[in-house]
Amino acid sequence: MLKYFTRREFIKTFKEKISFLFLFLLTSCGVTQTEKKPTGRQRQDNVLTPPETKDENFQRPYHHLPDGTFRNPEGSIERTDLDFPWMTFWRERMAVKFEIPNNHVVPKDEVLKNFQALENSDTITWIGHCTFLIKIDGRTIITDPFFSKNAGPFALGPRRFIDPAIPLNKLPKTDFLLLTHNHYDHLDDVATKNYPYKKTKVITSLNNGSFYKNYRFRDVQEMDWYQTSEFENLKITFLPAIHWSKRELFDRNKTLWGSFLIENNRKKILFCCDTAVGDVYKKLGREFGPFDIVFINIGAYEPQHIMKYGHCSPEEAIEVARQLQARKIIGMHWGTIVLSLEDPFDVPNRFLQNANNFGYKESDLVLFKIGETKLLEDILKS
Repeated sequence: MLKYFTRREFIKTFKEKISFLFLFLLTSCGVTQTEKKPTGRQRQDNVLTPPETKDENFQRPYHHLPDGTFRNPEGSIERTDLDFPWMTFWRERMAVKFEIPNNHVVPKDEVLKNFQALENSDTITWIGHCTFLIKIDGRTIITDPFFSKNAGPFALGPRRFIDPAIPLNKLPKTDFLLLTHNHYDHLDDVATKNYPYKKTKVITSLNNGSFYKNYRFRDVQEMDWYQTSEFENLKITFLPAIHWSKRELFDRNKTLWGSFLIENNRKKILFCCDTAVGDVYKKLGREFGPFDIVFINIGAYEPQHIMKYGHCSPEEAIEVARQLQARKIIGMHWGTIVLSLEDPFDVPNRFLQNANNFGYKESDLVLFKIGETKLLEDILKS
């Protein structure tokens, strides 16, 4: 018997099938990764590789592969099981049920008022997901600007359930834009195209710069791991993370990913890329720590046997921050969009409840309401 659809049912089914295809092809919101093995010395178009040299002492950095793609730091977890139940994962993610707490979001009419009331102070404001405004020494930094309704192309992909605390067209003027990697919940096409301050200095990882130049940003800088740039009294260093990159069907790991160390007046703030756990953080803690504040992903971790290759559980996030020698830990990458199977509001509870298990006080672990602005000095002295 033929099944006839109403117009609404047809649209719903069509979008569902397209979404399945999108998830299968792109997997671009940090679901999983497999490390691509080098297959020769062929060079990919538009992929930056270390310059060829006849110097016998030249050593290609470990994270640069001969084909121009990148990989995680040596010793990082590597996925070997290539099977993935896409359809099951998609359906289970769509079925996640939760209630948004009343105190999760600052009323919209208060967000900009609170930000502007502290405009002469060093502050941090959470816009949502991994998008923050960090105001330090009179300069405003925005991180991973994600303002779209969906994390994916053509209005596909996971849909956010909380709007950005500040609409893009009302965003305060920014001086720096830091982009950690190119997944759709971090590198947002629409936000980039419509960004109101194209004179903002963009700092991103290798091979991501052209995305901003194509949208007429005037000052774009790419950085490799361990590179540093100084801007008067502000120093920014790009550091490794354990993740991956992909936006299109055939571009896996063609752009780099990583975290940003921001230094000013003896303060050290580390804004982490989405990351899994790994020994590299002990090394970074020894060489660059201790850190006053570490921003780290605490959401999108279930099922752990799949998500562990690119994300942390709340407990793992605290352990990573401990290895980094962090004084204060700001949890991010939660409470905005459902990317995995956990209840998004179990995340903050697990985060805070595990402070003592890793040698921290609960007050050392910092959570924001969406739209909330906190004084930097209050975070550090609490």
